[in-house]
Amino acid sequence: MALPPGFLDELRNRTSISQVVGRKVMWDQRKSNQAKGDMWAPCPFHQEKTASFHVDDRKGYYYCFGCHAKGDALGFIKDTENVSFMEAVEILAREAGMPMPERDPQAQAKADKRTQLADVMELAVKYFRTQLKTGAAADARAYLERRGRFTPSDALGGQHAVDVFEIGFAPDGWQNLWDHLKGKDVPDELIFGAGLAKPSTKGGKPYDTFRNRIMFPIRDPRGRCIAFGGRAMDPNDNAKYLNSPETELFDKGRNLYNHGPARTAAGKGQPLIVAEGYMDVIALAEAGFGAAVAPLGTAVTETQAQLLWRITDEPIIALDGDTAGIRAAHRVIDLALPLLEAGKALRFALMPEGQDPDDLIQSDGPAAIQTRLDQAMPLVDLLWQRETEGKIFDSPERKAALDKVMREHLRRIQDPNLRSHYGQAIKDLRWNLFRPAPQARGAGRGRGPVVVNATAGAKSSALSQTSPHQLREAVVLATILKTPDALPHIAHRLEDMQFTDRTHEQMRGFFASYMGTPEDLWIATEVGFGDRVVADLMHLAHVRIAPSVRRAGDLDFVQACLDHEISQIAAPQAHALEMTDGERDIGGLADETLTWRIAQSAQSLAEAQKGPAEDVEEFDTAQNGAQVKKEERETLDRLLDQITSSLSKG
Repeated sequence: MALPPGFLDELRNRTSISQVVGRKVMWDQRKSNQAKGDMWAPCPFHQEKTASFHVDDRKGYYYCFGCHAKGDALGFIKDTENVSFMEAVEILAREAGMPMPERDPQAQAKADKRTQLADVMELAVKYFRTQLKTGAAADARAYLERRGRFTPSDALGGQHAVDVFEIGFAPDGWQNLWDHLKGKDVPDELIFGAGLAKPSTKGGKPYDTFRNRIMFPIRDPRGRCIAFGGRAMDPNDNAKYLNSPETELFDKGRNLYNHGPARTAAGKGQPLIVAEGYMDVIALAEAGFGAAVAPLGTAVTETQAQLLWRITDEPIIALDGDTAGIRAAHRVIDLALPLLEAGKALRFALMPEGQDPDDLIQSDGPAAIQTRLDQAMPLVDLLWQRETEGKIFDSPERKAALDKVMREHLRRIQDPNLRSHYGQAIKDLRWNLFRPAPQARGAGRGRGPVVVNATAGAKSSALSQTSPHQLREAVVLATILKTPDALPHIAHRLEDMQFTDRTHEQMRGFFASYMGTPEDLWIATEVGFGDRVVADLMHLAHVRIAPSVRRAGDLDFVQACLDHEISQIAAPQAHALEMTDGERDIGGLADETLTWRIAQSAQSLAEAQKGPAEDVEEFDTAQNGAQVKKEERETLDRLLDQITSSLSKG
């Protein structure tokens, strides 16, 4: 419907946004200034205790500094009432006492027909409810009694579930409902238009859509019956559950079962639970979980996901604990990844194997459901479980294949900040999966290089308080940060190592499992470890003068330096492990193999500890016992002579 120019401006001028919003929030009196129209409250769109939701009455807008929701009075009604824009206009106009403009004839006729169809659906609701009390519905009543649906429930104020959810019965027979509606002078086109009957393809009398089924009315958020779901009583029926066909009232991908009551319950703080079927929703509601909904015979659609997020920021998908339930959860993951944004998430509560929520409530009570809800896993955890469960990653190729799959999932997330956090979560999960076994990582501790003949001055220096391994670890990490393009060259070697410093070890694991782009490595490291940790690492004296740091960007040179530094770190650990294995093996039969292994390990250690071109360099011994290249010592002596000469002349 096209509104005349100026109508919306006049509507906004006649209404106060603070009055509209005030029906849904409690104003913070200490922070608000009513005289200036400057109002503050906890946000109605996300759970919080502080007043970060601001309403400017003079400008007619609201804004939340927490979840960034914003809009005017119409937008607020639209989002909180889950109605269309025109419905929001009608609500606000009614409150302002403004008559709605006359609609064009076609739009008015369409609206009138929808109203007529809704009236026909209400006639069908009453008919089906009456039929449930007849002798023809004995088996249906027995089934409902077995499922506990005739038992008064405290959660529903002592009412029968069959009354609260208006459960009915469609008797067996071809024209029962048709004849009933025709007896009330309902035109054929309205019966067909409501999806309650179908014309015969053989030229005979039209026949009822639902026959010999327990009937569940499906209502929209405004409470209008728009469709039915029917459960077959005949076990041989081809369709156990049957929904109304799509009509002018009903689009199954754009509606939810129990939408209106669930929205009300969620507004009172109950968790929004998405179950698979009508009986699960009813069982959850009876057990005290009133904010329960179900998709209508299909997997959750994009529109339904948006409807769920309008109700609450973090719906819980409660699925059956069988193969079909797991597959349904996986479909929801694939649907949701491109839709995720900051503050809009999904969690998954999987029922025990072979049970749905209704089964679990009947066997173990509501507390069992609450336990499952409390243990609901985030989407990222279920995604990781899907890609890793039952698989073996015992080769670089398999690990690389997993990395590729996870990168593809990450690329589907539209929000860059959220994508970064998902990437970090996946790196943490990857580290836990691929980290070295504890016994291998712990072997060789305490067998570091021996330092002798240190002078008193050397003992008091800061560097002397740090082991040579920690110095090299810092250089390796800083080099990677300065030249991240070198990381793929040595990532596989980092995976099999363990650094001695705790922070260095955590950063090593982070680099080994990093799957982002090289240019994002520095920022990702600061996010994961803090700006101060990175700054402290880069300002270490021995890091600043390290050749691989000073020549950052020279990829070939940096890679050669990293290879050397990592070999210096890894060789003593490998030698210590070999010696430990040798000590264990020597208790058995010592042979030439054992002798050769230890000799080879010692040779590898000696070669790794050599400096570049060590066999052709000449060294002097400094006062503190350290070995200094003769050429470097001569250069230093010349520099000192120049400084001394300059000072004496001054």
